[in-house]
Amino acid sequence: MDTRFLYPLESCKIIHLLRHGQAEHNVEAEKDRNALLSPHLFDAPLTDHGHQQVENLRERVVSSGLLKRVELVVTSPLLRTMQTAVGVFGNEDNQPNMINKPSILALEVARDRNGVRPPDMRRNVSEYQTIFPTIDFSQAYIFFHIESEEDNLWRPDVRESEEEILARGLEFMKWLWKRPEKEVAVVSHGIVLQHMLYVFANDCDVSVRHELCKRFANCEIRTVVIVDKRLI
Repeated sequence: MDTRFLYPLESCKIIHLLRHGQAEHNVEAEKDRNALLSPHLFDAPLTDHGHQQVENLRERVVSSGLLKRVELVVTSPLLRTMQTAVGVFGNEDNQPNMINKPSILALEVARDRNGVRPPDMRRNVSEYQTIFPTIDFSQAYIFFHIESEEDNLWRPDVRESEEEILARGLEFMKWLWKRPEKEVAVVSHGIVLQHMLYVFANDCDVSVRHELCKRFANCEIRTVVIVDKRLI
């Protein structure tokens, strides 16, 4: 039986999950996975192709009307994700004819898997603030209670476990649900976005779960609707 369900709007939230565009470490890792240990790939930026991916997605977001609807953008505080967030949803050039200007909020909880690999280590917040003046870093530490602008989460000898990624994905989704915005974009990293989706995977049919939680391509955007069943 083909069944459909109706849910009241107040019990739903639309989330657009976006992986960053192609970055330098993605290219090097395809040649040799050990390259991810190179200090030369510290906080890897987007490649030229990555910037083109962002530009193409920006055109789609504008033409589809999505930019008009998104009320908040949450981004990982790494260079490649913030380049993607600003390129797709931002207005760094202060264009007067900008259709919409959703707030862009950087949160540590949305960053890539922590530890060991230099591409996943961030710069000081003050440096990012100079590069991205329109991004709000004021709540960057709300999940970790860290006051230093330096990256105190990254460890050279300890790689964050998938269980830990899942735990912060759950905390992030709880926080996101309490936000007043009804349509939000999240710009993050492949494995982190997958684990955010795993939080809700058990509520899906197996076939849907497989398609929903598969690996994200660079600059792929995937949209889900979250429903609070307690309100229905």
